[in-house]
Amino acid sequence: MKTIQLPIDEKAIKTLKAGEMALLSGKLITGRDQAHLRFAGAIKKGKKLPVDIKGQTIYYVGPTPAKAGEVIGSCGPTTSRRMDSFSPLLMKNGLKAMIGKGGRSKEVVAAIKRHKGVYFITIGGAGAYLAKRIKSAKVIAYPKLGPEAVYELEVRDFPVITAIDSRGKSIF
Repeated sequence: MKTIQLPIDEKAIKTLKAGEMALLSGKLITGRDQAHLRFAGAIKKGKKLPVDIKGQTIYYVGPTPAKAGEVIGSCGPTTSRRMDSFSPLLMKNGLKAMIGKGGRSKEVVAAIKRHKGVYFITIGGAGAYLAKRIKSAKVIAYPKLGPEAVYELEVRDFPVITAIDSRGKSIF
């Protein structure tokens, strides 16, 4: 199993193959439907994003509130197809990796290949387990969105599977 340090670089992306498991460590951001809508709207209007997405990994998740003494609540992946209409634009603007669950559209696969990115999946239904791999969490954009706010997460040994590699090869 590979270990990948975040932020992910092009060298690491290039070595990943569809179906290969990896452990991610470092910082990533989160974002779901509403954050993606706001990101895309800002890009289309030529406005600066509240978060630099260049070279970033985004995890499609809406975590539950943390219980006393915990860093974050349950945080399992969201269905990725809901972000498909936004992903090519975000990749064009520097996003490198995405984490979610389920397949992606042919347009997203083409964008991954064109921009030399990667799409990871992680374990659906295991949000409590995944939360234990998160060492810190803070809201960094759109706090009024509640669980759909953009968080910066620091992860250690966060388990993923390379679902679509930079060559466009897919496990689906």
